[in-house]
Amino acid sequence: MSERTNRLDATFARLRASGELALFPYLTAGFPDATTCAALLAAIAEGGADGLELGIPFSDPLADGVTLQRASARALDGGMTLVKALELVHGLRARNDDVVVNMMSYVNPLLAYGLPRLIRDAAEAGVDAFIVPDLPFEEANEFQAACVAEGLHYVYLVAPTSTDDRLRAVGERAGGFVYCVTLLGTTGARSSLSGDLPSFLATARARISAPLVAGFGISTPEHIRALAGQVDGAIVGGALADLIERTEPERVEDAVRQFVRALKDATRAKATAVAG
Repeated sequence: MSERTNRLDATFARLRASGELALFPYLTAGFPDATTCAALLAAIAEGGADGLELGIPFSDPLADGVTLQRASARALDGGMTLVKALELVHGLRARNDDVVVNMMSYVNPLLAYGLPRLIRDAAEAGVDAFIVPDLPFEEANEFQAACVAEGLHYVYLVAPTSTDDRLRAVGERAGGFVYCVTLLGTTGARSSLSGDLPSFLATARARISAPLVAGFGISTPEHIRALAGQVDGAIVGGALADLIERTEPERVEDAVRQFVRALKDATRAKATAVAG
């Protein structure tokens, strides 16, 4: 196993000591274009995010809602590839060596790249973990082993429909964190969190010792404050993409920086009731 210290582990240890949630905004690589995307990755870090989730655009993003489908299509039209996404990570690392980078991709582009080469190149670029939503749990052993050999984490996903047996099995394998899908459906901004969410998160917490990070539908500082005490981190994707789409290009970096700052401030707040 690589002796490289994974930024995820160090980040969660630091935040646990200070009582904060981790904030991982999601951005599709190449959205709205490659140059702006590179600037927005820096803006996310400058806004105080503990890390980010960089999505690899794909032609059939089955877990993504309409906003992120549009982002993926726009990035592909602009010529974004997995190789170019790794170059974006290289560029970010030249400016910031502390922020966590979790790379999210559907499995087909990863297999086309070649698994051993991919993990080596990702580790060299400065990726800390992979999230692969369409790779079945039963088929993820090889991918996880390749990640571990290079000091990276492989992140498993669980959902409100996950059985006790599946939660326990994920808990036995998990490293880095476990991605808790907060709802039944696709990604995208929501006005409120499900009233059933606390029960699901409590069950997951009882079965899984790794950090829990909630994603899907988390859109506002209020949502993040509501998650305090239930999870260790939050992912915000659709709401950020919505902001980028509606903001004038000359203002988008500052808008993203301010939005991330407001979200990060909320990670330091005490828990509030979940709005159902």
